Amino acid sequence: MDTNQQLDYLLNYLINERHDNIELPNDNFQKRNLLRSLMNVRPPNPISEEFLEVQDEFLTNETLSKDLVGVEDITEFDGKLMLWQGDITQLKVDAIVNAANSKLLGCFIPMHNCIDNVIHSASGIQLRLECEKIMKAQNRDEDIGKAKITDAYNLPSKHVIHTVGPAIASNSKPDDLDCKRLASCYKSCLEIASYHNLKSIAFCCISTGVFNFPKEKAAEIAIGTVNEYLNFNESSLEHVIFNVFGDDDYLIYKNLLFGD
Repeated sequence: MDTNQQLDYLLNYLINERHDNIELPNDNFQKRNLLRSLMNVRPPNPISEEFLEVQDEFLTNETLSKDLVGVEDITEFDGKLMLWQGDITQLKVDAIVNAANSKLLGCFIPMHNCIDNVIHSASGIQLRLECEKIMKAQNRDEDIGKAKITDAYNLPSKHVIHTVGPAIASNSKPDDLDCKRLASCYKSCLEIASYHNLKSIAFCCISTGVFNFPKEKAAEIAIGTVNEYLNFNESSLEHVIFNVFGDDDYLIYKNLLFGD
């Protein structure tokens, strides 16, 4: 199958599985958005090996078409700490960190622009299936400040580390417990990366999106926690990347890491 045939196959499979009467769009851009939406809303049910084979080829080709970035390509760094602005699904590292919710199954809102949705959409159906196995075995929601590791499937990274940050009510400020919980997110991710002998990890800006944690305070906690961990613990980690997307986050981290 060529790319267009793969896309049609994946769409028809997911539509038929839902017993929906959805007409396929005419152009590939709309088809691709429909595929992502159907993946987003799909519950973690079993799926055929044929679907996964076609999906993996399709998503891997998409990944390889991106401008992938390894640690050797990142030019802003101070020792082990690195700063990079861009799409976290372009990073070819040992692990990227996903800011998850307490169900740990990914975002179910079609085409939502949160990092949880972006990572699951680029990784593929298997990521939600693996997360569901973890949650079934745990038999309760994920605690704030803890972390779980999975394969990354069709992402260029080897693993995804999922952590649940604290959520701050609108028009409120984080209290001491919120700050401790956010620091615990970073520490838990570093611990699990070190346990698995990983050499590179890329952090997103945990809790600063829909969870409303103030960006500058979150960055101070992130950098302080990482520095403390690396200074006082033996770790396999050689590169810790702070991945930012927006210009405001970039300027905050650049100032805190490297000064004016």
